[in-house]
Amino acid sequence: MGQMIEFSRPDGSACRGYLADAGANRPGVVVIQEWWGLNDQICGVADRFARAGFNALAPDLFQGRVTQNPDEASHLMNGLDFAGATHQDIRGAVDHLRSLGGNSGGKVATMGFCMGGALTIAAAVHVPNLSAAVCFYGIPPKEFADPADIRIPFQGHFASLDDWCTPAAVDALEAAMRAKGAAPELYRYDADHAFFNERRGDVYDAALASQAWERTLAFLARHLP
Repeated sequence: MGQMIEFSRPDGSACRGYLADAGANRPGVVVIQEWWGLNDQICGVADRFARAGFNALAPDLFQGRVTQNPDEASHLMNGLDFAGATHQDIRGAVDHLRSLGGNSGGKVATMGFCMGGALTIAAAVHVPNLSAAVCFYGIPPKEFADPADIRIPFQGHFASLDDWCTPAAVDALEAAMRAKGAAPELYRYDADHAFFNERRGDVYDAALASQAWERTLAFLARHLP
């Protein structure tokens, strides 16, 4: 359904990304990749958003590099300039989708998984002109982006068996946000990390993934009318 495009970053350079187009005057969703790179699974999520009526753009944060090897994925993630990804690639993707919004008012949300979930929170804190954010099992270092500073509608999906984005970390995120007067919409699932990823047969949970998807679409429909 979609295609690779180039869009402009705020610094004037170009970033590649996968754009799934739902048509004119539609709200937008920036889909942020896991540490595997911009692979077919992430492009498939963008396609699903387009079928649901959202223009979806997944920026290629690893500049064409994709892997299925956890060690290489860790190397790629650790080598990523998270500030540049947030303030340049993701912000550029938001601006591009806003330019496509037309009569819809150009409303855009970010959403992402694992590394992309952490970057979703970072974008919710740092990137202007966002209307909502949906995070799947990812939290950034507090010194880079404190979830308590989020001032837009926020939905989070977390796994109770996650040993990376742990339940204790999720509890701390919720407490910090509520202490600042926010009302995050958080869901916890009896599942493993990456339960949404249908390419991960060892942890994928079809029923819970479907439930999380429906909750995501309902949340975005409320905040990106």
